[in-house]
Amino acid sequence: MTDKEIVERILKIEKQQRREEEADRLSGYNKGKVHLKQMQFHKCLKRNRWVFGGNRSGKTECGAVEAVWLARGIHPYRQNKSGVCGWVVSVSYEVQREVAQSKILHYLNPAWIADIIMLSGAKGSPQNGVVDTIVIKNVFGGASRICFKSSDQGREKFQGASLDFVWFDEEPPKDIYEECKMRVLDRRGDIFGTMTPLKGLTWVYEEIYLNKYRSDEVCYITMEWADNPFLDENEVEAMSKSMSESTLASRRFGRFMQNTGLVYDEFDEGLHVIEPFDVPKEWYDKICIDPGLNNPLSAHFYCVDFDGNIYVIAEHYQKGKDIDYHAKAIESIAKRLDWHYNRSGKLEALIDSAANQRTLAGSKSVAELFYEKGIAVNTKVNKEVFGGIAAVKEYLACRPPKFFIFKNCVNMIGEIKSYWWGDGDCPVKKDDHAMDELRYYIMSRPRNSRKEKKDKPIQEVFKESLIKR
Repeated sequence: MTDKEIVERILKIEKQQRREEEADRLSGYNKGKVHLKQMQFHKCLKRNRWVFGGNRSGKTECGAVEAVWLARGIHPYRQNKSGVCGWVVSVSYEVQREVAQSKILHYLNPAWIADIIMLSGAKGSPQNGVVDTIVIKNVFGGASRICFKSSDQGREKFQGASLDFVWFDEEPPKDIYEECKMRVLDRRGDIFGTMTPLKGLTWVYEEIYLNKYRSDEVCYITMEWADNPFLDENEVEAMSKSMSESTLASRRFGRFMQNTGLVYDEFDEGLHVIEPFDVPKEWYDKICIDPGLNNPLSAHFYCVDFDGNIYVIAEHYQKGKDIDYHAKAIESIAKRLDWHYNRSGKLEALIDSAANQRTLAGSKSVAELFYEKGIAVNTKVNKEVFGGIAAVKEYLACRPPKFFIFKNCVNMIGEIKSYWWGDGDCPVKKDDHAMDELRYYIMSRPRNSRKEKKDKPIQEVFKESLIKR
């Protein structure tokens, strides 16, 4: 065999090894990619286990691996069996696709998958759609099933099944948690949850963290960024500096925090409120609406620059008016700004999903009426209150600032300065219409994907003005 043939043979073997390692990523998890806190979770034999961890602490990884181990029948620390059936519960189908579903598909060798049932999207590329069920070949023979559920389906959709495990990816409503406890009762199954405690002192704090009922089956583990040795230290330091103390406590250390006082205590009028300037059209992003009839309808125009900074540049805020009035007012602002229209010649906007309800406006829904008036509204917004508040707080806490409101948006400024926590770790439901649609916008993950121009004098002038202040 010539030297060339030997080299080609070695390269072929190495290529095959790489393919095998990629196909079985669980091996990579076991061989050095699992950290001590994750292993502590896997080794715990309690039937009700939780991880309270900061973002990117590794909590979701161990939840996904636990589900795959159980379904495949290869758990290294528990008694395995065939025909396992489990649920993975996310806060919404959108979050399921991006987080839990993605992680489970990552750790499943394709050769182990017997079938995939899609809720939406193509079976050939499940990562791009929403999966209903994955049928997995169990090493003891037969098949196991991992089914995906969304908390926003309501308790009724969680009845009837008999399960071996339920994995909660982030905190579920208590009624769904109680229903899932009944689902694992007859099989003596497991419940495990992985979550960042962003909602304050909720039922999870009392029932799991404090172990209110003193159950021997309940345990929890905390994880923070320092527990994950695979995070870059410089990135950790930069992220820490960009957050307020309360946000850092939850998002880094996974701690439960009691919410009191102003919701957005990071807001600094001297930093976040700015004089209007001519915004480049390349920054124009979305209009966002919180509908109201007797209550005010709040609509704001949002922009994102090439560095990811957000600008609220115009508002319409009015109560006691019909959809025709509001649509004309929004259209007038759009024409003044030379805002972008879609190919059908309509403005596009995010809006509260309540706009789909016909009870708000007679025979037609608010969404339908807006469409007839030239505004195509998208009702698929993320309405998670606590996650949305935490996301807004992150923007407000950044130094230098990454969020700005033009001083002419007086109603949004007024609301943000008077948005208070109430009883039960919930914001007071009063004068919060702009705060609701601000959350919808931030939770849409705004970014400017357009190619940045080399010559950007407006950006440079604006940033220089910030430095001088």
